[in-house]
Amino acid sequence: MTRQIEIPEGCDLAALFGSFDSNMSLLEKSLNVRLSGRDNVIKVTGSEEDVDKADEVLAVLLQILERGERIDEQKILYAVTMVQENGGFDLKLLGDDCIAVNQRGNPIKTKTLGQKKYVEAMRENTIVFGIGPAGTGKTYLAVARAVTALRNKEVNRIILTRPAVEAGEKLGFLPGDLQNKVDPYLRPLYDGMYEMLGAELFAKYQEKGMIEVAPLAYMRGRTLDNAFIILDEAQNTTPEQMKMFLTRIGFGLKAVVTGDITQIDLPSGKKSGLKEAAKVLKDVEDISFSILTEKDVVRHPLVQRIIKAYEKYDNEREKKRKNDSDFDRERTGERRNFRRN
Repeated sequence: MTRQIEIPEGCDLAALFGSFDSNMSLLEKSLNVRLSGRDNVIKVTGSEEDVDKADEVLAVLLQILERGERIDEQKILYAVTMVQENGGFDLKLLGDDCIAVNQRGNPIKTKTLGQKKYVEAMRENTIVFGIGPAGTGKTYLAVARAVTALRNKEVNRIILTRPAVEAGEKLGFLPGDLQNKVDPYLRPLYDGMYEMLGAELFAKYQEKGMIEVAPLAYMRGRTLDNAFIILDEAQNTTPEQMKMFLTRIGFGLKAVVTGDITQIDLPSGKKSGLKEAAKVLKDVEDISFSILTEKDVVRHPLVQRIIKAYEKYDNEREKKRKNDSDFDRERTGERRNFRRN
């Protein structure tokens, strides 16, 4: 079937179609339809179901333009995924909420429903766990919320911390003083702060003690009041470190704990404090767990495909391990029965 979809007057057709019609080509490939545009009318050809989905996705793309945002591959694929999985999607569900304004004056907004729920959890709870794969904005959104809280005088300072665990490689002894030694581990937190404040203002706040960046080990023995504290890469904490951190909570404090349980760099045999906390604290009042998935990835769309490929590989490996274990148990049982007989 073919359906004609009228585009509102004043719509930027070049922005909607993309450079060399790249947006329309991506839609055709993703939804198995054919698209052609003339004047302010887009013709959609395909099965009735696919045409309905294309109609809904185009409505979402028009909402993106109305919000004054640029259409890119990530937004198109997210709209397609939400329409295919949920039978519909309204971008207005994301709202027009500005979390923060970066140093260039650009508003920071959530881009997925998972991100929106994560930010809402940060507003409503004392402790929030943001768990999900790389590229979902766990740390970035936490930093944005922390800067907003500081600017609004909701807190007196921001504390950024991470466990000093190397990601699969040994860096050896690093030169310089303590700050020089821990900086490589804390670089992603610095990057987020530079984006929000700029290097100059960040350094000024650090000098005044309004922003503190320190390894997790330096949290022991402290009680933290009137602060917004972010524990990043929490999958690399031990259960003892996680308990130590969570019991530092004082009055007027907000804490966000971020991590990706698929990227644990602890030595073999060591338990992850993040995985244990998710089991122990899941029903505790004023603690929220926000689980982000590959659908919330806002980096290059290839990141989503990489995450899915690794998930598939890990699931198949776990299934094979389980089958091998069951087979070994059966063989052991057979040998025992043979000896008895």
